[in-house]
Amino acid sequence: MNSLTIDLPTEQFHHLHRLADKQGISPEEFVRQLATERLTRDETIDAATQYLLKKNAELYRRLAK
Repeated sequence: MNSLTIDLPTEQFHHLHRLADKQGISPEEFVRQLATERLTRDETIDAATQYLLKKNAELYRRLAK
């Protein structure tokens, strides 16, 4: 596993810790979950976009005229 170090403003650092504490997990696990959710969401949106562009290509071509 790789690691990443980031600098956060003090208020963000404390906010991150409070949110992680509410969920009963470490701040590192909280950030790991956020990153996983964001990366998965971006991949899903990209896949859906490509599907719709391909599915509707003829319609878009006609509308562009």
